[in-house]
Amino acid sequence: MNVGIIIRHANGELLTERFARAAEQGFHHCQLVSWDPSCWTEENAQQVLALTKKYGIEITAFWCGWEGPKMWNFTEGPETLGIVPVAYRAARVKNLLDGAAYARRLGIRDIVTHMGFIPENMSDPNWPGVVAAVKSIALDYKQNGQNLLFETGQETPVVLLRLFEAIGTGNLYVNLDPANLILYGKANPLDAMDVFGDYVRGVHAKDGFYPTNGRELGREVKVGEGKVDFPKLLRLLRAHGYDGSLTIEREIEGAQQIRDIVETKAWLEKLIEAL
Repeated sequence: MNVGIIIRHANGELLTERFARAAEQGFHHCQLVSWDPSCWTEENAQQVLALTKKYGIEITAFWCGWEGPKMWNFTEGPETLGIVPVAYRAARVKNLLDGAAYARRLGIRDIVTHMGFIPENMSDPNWPGVVAAVKSIALDYKQNGQNLLFETGQETPVVLLRLFEAIGTGNLYVNLDPANLILYGKANPLDAMDVFGDYVRGVHAKDGFYPTNGRELGREVKVGEGKVDFPKLLRLLRAHGYDGSLTIEREIEGAQQIRDIVETKAWLEKLIEAL
């Protein structure tokens, strides 16, 4: 295993600055995150490829966002997030196909996203439509040698497993964000590994606390200060054969974010050495 970082896509010098900062912090792996389809151009692809070569940073996955409203809570979230809301589904399926095409220019096989609040019950009227939409994406990705990774959070682990089994294309995997499972109150990440551990193909190093009311997510905190038991989680990941990146995600900005990322990198590297 190694420790990676999230680099958010941008145009021009700002993107160069972000790669340079990651390299200065000692990172050699990243997930490239983009919520803006206007960035997915041939010119930008060439810039990204040049930056990865210049700074010696491997892009392990492309985190593909989608257009339209997004409310990260329990009230408006189910109606605005991912491909689950019918009103935004077609446009967002296109976003995910276009994002994968951009990722192919960069030589990236794994595309990560949030799919939204996937129905818990197969009898839900929205279940067949969600299955069909995900299958259309998965088949396109498979034809092009790519994988679709579901970032955990808005659904229970068994819902992901059920969806993977229903689609059956063989290229659906999990981007395990252990904090999200806690922030959304969906599972303890250690227990979740019993359900989908063999599907984990990416990991976010993030931490947090469970929700304290029924409307808002729990609170995200620095890795090691929340409810995620990272020493045990890393041992479980190793037991399931995972040997990829632990990609640090710290959802604040400014100097404190930089300090937390640097300290988290050193802490995680010690945990990896002790495995």
